[in-house]
Amino acid sequence: MSEAKKTDPALDCSAIPADTVVRKPVRTRAGGGGIFALRRPIPQWLGILLGMLCIATVLAIWWWLTRGKSEERILNYNQIPSPAETLNKDQIRELWVDRKLPENIAVSTRRVVLGFLLAAAVGIPTGILCGCFPWVNSFLAPINVFGRNIPIVALIPLTMALFGIEERQKIMFIFIACVAFVVMDTATAVADVSSRYIDTAYTLGASRRQIIMKVLVPLAMPRVFNSLRLLFGLAFGYIMLAEMIKVGEEAGGLGHIISTAMRFGRQEPIWLVLFVIPAVALAIDRTLYFLQKSLFPYQYDSRGILHHAWRGLMQVLEGFKFLFISARPLDAAQQAALAKAKARPASAKAAS
Repeated sequence: MSEAKKTDPALDCSAIPADTVVRKPVRTRAGGGGIFALRRPIPQWLGILLGMLCIATVLAIWWWLTRGKSEERILNYNQIPSPAETLNKDQIRELWVDRKLPENIAVSTRRVVLGFLLAAAVGIPTGILCGCFPWVNSFLAPINVFGRNIPIVALIPLTMALFGIEERQKIMFIFIACVAFVVMDTATAVADVSSRYIDTAYTLGASRRQIIMKVLVPLAMPRVFNSLRLLFGLAFGYIMLAEMIKVGEEAGGLGHIISTAMRFGRQEPIWLVLFVIPAVALAIDRTLYFLQKSLFPYQYDSRGILHHAWRGLMQVLEGFKFLFISARPLDAAQQAALAKAKARPASAKAAS
């Protein structure tokens, strides 16, 4: 009698469904270890240290290219000022106090948030319809292609002609620049949900509306939220173009600071604002990432406080709904599916 062949339990995939992605352990060669090992995770402290090293390297290159007197530099002042000329107390005070940096940050952030919320409010439901019904996607395809490929700079005269040059124009500029991408990303996320979830829901007697709201949308939302978080960073850069024109005496936004500095030939405020924009966008991105982890704990292994609060709210609303709406009886197909599901355990028990 031959001895049974031994297999590695980690590689035994006999009990895993065929459509499940299995990540097998990678055996690297002896010379492939160390810092050049493929896809090997690193500690958090090392990641922070490497990021700080990158910033120090950029500052060192900046200093080297602008060292010495203006006429002796590799890059003169008109091209880029030195770190000492830019990151000094007088320049920072001028930007913070004279140019009202906090007020302009608040104005730019408000415009981006309002325009992006409007794009999400329109784009997410439209994208869900496009992902669920191919005929809707085909009908809206020309508009989506136009919205995704139109040059951002071309939207400035278009929005000025339609909405004027006041606050509404800035908000609608962000809306038009982002809504097509929100529709596309949402439709793709919904369409990529595996069909086995839909088949299972139909077997359990779910209606079409229930499949959309309780199967497709919940499974697609982690990917949709992640796409929105990344797109918001791009929208924060788009607003600089719309803020080149200021109306009235109120703060004009970060883009207006750049425009004013360019007219007067001042390089330092421009570079300082270019440092501020990524810092603000990064702070917003980290906040959204925290909300993303709390909303979808099954994706990020978090406590999911917002997720549980949302589920509790939905259960309360569901309970109130049944106070006013009577239960609908099952149709013939749903009754047959339910009877078939109940008959399976009995037949299996009889066979054993």
